[in-house]
Amino acid sequence: MKMETTEKITGNQLGLLLFTFIGSTIVLTIPGWMVMIAKQNGWISVIPSTTTGLLTLWALITLANRYPGLTIIQYSSKIVGKWLGKCLGAFYIYIWFNSISVMTIQHTFFIKTLLLPKSPSIVGSLSLLILCGIAVIAGIEVIGRCNEFLSPLILVVSLIPILILALVEADPVRLKPFLGEGILPVLQGAVIPAGAFMNQVFILGWLLPFLNQPEKARKVSLIAYFSLSILVLIIVLLTIMVLGTLTGKLTYSFLSLMQYVGIEGSFERLEAIAVATWVLGNFVKVSVSLFILCLSVSQLFGIRNYRDIVAPLTLLSIIGSASIFKSGAELQAYLAFIYPSLGFITQSLIPLSLLMIDTIKRKVDHSLL
Repeated sequence: MKMETTEKITGNQLGLLLFTFIGSTIVLTIPGWMVMIAKQNGWISVIPSTTTGLLTLWALITLANRYPGLTIIQYSSKIVGKWLGKCLGAFYIYIWFNSISVMTIQHTFFIKTLLLPKSPSIVGSLSLLILCGIAVIAGIEVIGRCNEFLSPLILVVSLIPILILALVEADPVRLKPFLGEGILPVLQGAVIPAGAFMNQVFILGWLLPFLNQPEKARKVSLIAYFSLSILVLIIVLLTIMVLGTLTGKLTYSFLSLMQYVGIEGSFERLEAIAVATWVLGNFVKVSVSLFILCLSVSQLFGIRNYRDIVAPLTLLSIIGSASIFKSGAELQAYLAFIYPSLGFITQSLIPLSLLMIDTIKRKVDHSLL
């Protein structure tokens, strides 16, 4: 059944949500992963890492055009059948619940590391998820409008000035030798970022039905995706040119870049900007994820208004974030070894499989006519 909703977001809001959802945390953590494996050629890993995200983007937009007004939870049942579709919907509910728990504890560890080392983890999780729950009750339209203000603020006030300051300290010599160990380390360095790009693009499976001008979906999604890819490429390049291969040994390498620029330049305590960027971006990211979780549960179980289940799902997410990882080491191990393969299966392989099955079914039906 086609989704009836009065909530709508514009093309610009969708593009900015996609930009913030991917960029809010990836810019702080991804450079370290790339350089850890690909060394000084880590910036090249950005290029292959974006291809999987493009595949997911193409598959989701194609499916949305074939099933207008429906989310992936709804049209999955039309493609693979009622019961298999419900099983897939239940699987995605688990995936989004798990993702919210990971995002929240990642936020908590970041705040504890940088600002509040003695604060209990539950405090960070509780404060973030309560605010996100309120945003979800307000609706995706309000989240989109809020992000329409926050995204330019993060970009213009936070990231661009830092990149300009870092450019003064950059040394291109640290990028040599170019492909000194061949192309294999570059491809290996792209695996973890590829999982991140796939995961973030996947929100289109739920947000496209809310777009007020569906014909703009492909254009705004591609603009947002390529803009972010260029931004990540610039950040990784500058981080390597300033910090060298030390980047691969740092958990939050871009944060270290900010601290270094603050010490060497005329500004101090620039990590406060990193905290602001992380908190604002993570608020939008978790809000969108919680909205998708509530929407998925309501559609799978036939609940008329997703707002009715925001409070209990927020509470469950708080419990999940408090119990999912006991330490930052466990989180880093999950992000390095489990997250990429899980992201490939859930965010890329399944949508592509749905598209392939739907295409085959349409061709068979057409040939029978």
